Amino acid sequence: MDSSPFDQPYRGGFVGDQHRFALTVYFEDTDTAGIVYYANYLKFMERARSDMLRAVGIDQQAAKTAGEGVYAVAEVGIRYLKPAQLGDDLLVVSTVQQVRAASVTIHQRVMRGTETLADANVTAAFLDPNNRPKRQPRAWVEQFKQISEK
Repeated sequence: MDSSPFDQPYRGGFVGDQHRFALTVYFEDTDTAGIVYYANYLKFMERARSDMLRAVGIDQQAAKTAGEGVYAVAEVGIRYLKPAQLGDDLLVVSTVQQVRAASVTIHQRVMRGTETLADANVTAAFLDPNNRPKRQPRAWVEQFKQISEK
């Protein structure tokens, strides 16, 4: 079978200092009222953060396999402003807010056109294989600083 561009997963990318990740609301994302279930906004944001890390060259799986460590969400502050509905095309906009030795805080907005539907600050801690906070790899800190200074 011949390969097609449609055989490749969707990837977001950067516009200036903002990472943009587009998605569509499917039936499985909604609750009985026909609106996006509140916890699914966190899933949308997770996909966008993971894609952002990949886009800057951070290989989380390789770091985990090598025993370097992994990111884990330590804190989320989220505000739901308007509901998304079945069929809506959404955009998750992510911006690095703060980089510390063992964590990174990312501001994320779920947008429908120009409307902000959910607004969150997510802090991810870098953990060693024993789930204790650990300094992030220096190269990763530099990557975060580069994208936050664009």
